[in-house]
Amino acid sequence: MEDLMTTSFETVNSADGTLIAFDRTGEGAPVILAGGAFNDRTTVAGLAATLAPDFTVIAYDRRGRGGSGAGAVYSVEREVEDLAALIDHVGGSAAVFGHSSGAVLGLEAAARGVAMTRLAVYEPPYVVDDSRPRPAADLFDRVRALIADGDRDGAAELFLVEGTNTPAEIVKGMRDDAFWAWFAGLAHTLPYDLALCGPGNVLPADRLAKISVPTLVMDGGESDAWMRAGARAVAETIPGARYATVEGQDHGVLRQPDVLRGLLTEFLG
Repeated sequence: MEDLMTTSFETVNSADGTLIAFDRTGEGAPVILAGGAFNDRTTVAGLAATLAPDFTVIAYDRRGRGGSGAGAVYSVEREVEDLAALIDHVGGSAAVFGHSSGAVLGLEAAARGVAMTRLAVYEPPYVVDDSRPRPAADLFDRVRALIADGDRDGAAELFLVEGTNTPAEIVKGMRDDAFWAWFAGLAHTLPYDLALCGPGNVLPADRLAKISVPTLVMDGGESDAWMRAGARAVAETIPGARYATVEGQDHGVLRQPDVLRGLLTEFLG
């Protein structure tokens, strides 16, 4: 059956006129997938294929990535408008799944009253305990300065070391891998992810407490302690939210999309 699924490439204009590109797959109630840092519509395509037998899945390029425009000036509000434009385009309400900073985007949109039926988030990267240092408040400015200087490799490295708490020696090794070109290619969008998370990745408890959409918060059983603590805190802050751990998985769960199928089809259905 899945072999018969066709994927169509489409675009929609956001409120500020920026073109947002997406792939539509499957049939059924709409679900929109928002990836995190270093992600575009291709990195959520596996999850789209996994959900497509049960849903109409929208895998989109967040602004500045892939086929989407960047717009004149970035703000979190513009990204929320992008998500709202997609929801409008598919019929006025939809379920949303967000991974990492894409999870933060989903939470911010829900808190601002964007019309979604359900929201599922995986490891929004808020820092709520002292198991890792909080990202410095000026990380956004330093990453942006490196990009302005044309140092995309340096920007990606700084984001990984200070933003995601990846050990510096691991990142040095990553720079020798073929896939590093992908990271450098999306480095110009890292300030967007940092803006979404806010200075120091502080949990926005007041905003999260306003969310009235049924919400599922997930983490991986093998994920870093700080990410799991952040996910639990989000679940405890959103009224009535469900919390679930995907055993055997870490932050890279999108590489194993089938492990999310049962949880997401049950919750989003």
